[in-house]
Amino acid sequence: MIEEARLEQTPGGLAPAGEGWFVVNVRDSNWVTSPALGDACVFENEDLQRWPQLGFTIAVLQPGQSGGRYHGESNQEDFLVLHGECLLLIEGEDRHLKTWDFVHCPPWTEHSFVGAGEGPCAIFMTGARTREHAVVYPWNELALEHGAGVEETTTVPKEAYAPYLRWKPGRPSFDGLPWA
Repeated sequence: MIEEARLEQTPGGLAPAGEGWFVVNVRDSNWVTSPALGDACVFENEDLQRWPQLGFTIAVLQPGQSGGRYHGESNQEDFLVLHGECLLLIEGEDRHLKTWDFVHCPPWTEHSFVGAGEGPCAIFMTGARTREHAVVYPWNELALEHGAGVEETTTVPKEAYAPYLRWKPGRPSFDGLPWA
């Protein structure tokens, strides 16, 4: 029988304190925030490595914010816009997305998201996990124009994110979101 994981309060909200199943409301869950990259509720933790098969994040982007650098990776990723509008940068093109639009990215699909519209955009993000994970952040003119690109192609995440402050645990403003 699988035991329930105890939730503990962290600076960013509630997080599981061990292995096992759990239930947590997104409003109360563990969040990180960045003035440049938006807010994110990350259900897995790179320090804990609890979930070896799937990763889940809910990103909240304000208009003009890009939560991640334009990239392609060896794992499948999928995205569902839960609220608001955003711009999908994909394979050198841009697509305007709105609530309930779904995006499937097979391995090595180059992509990123930028908040758009009049208010916050919430995106549910999920991705497969494998032992041999690889990523590339390619130079792309469109991504640079939207603040989501890198000046030089790299395969090192720390290099791609070097211009930005690290994510910090914190409670974001939920103003304008359905769970406010």
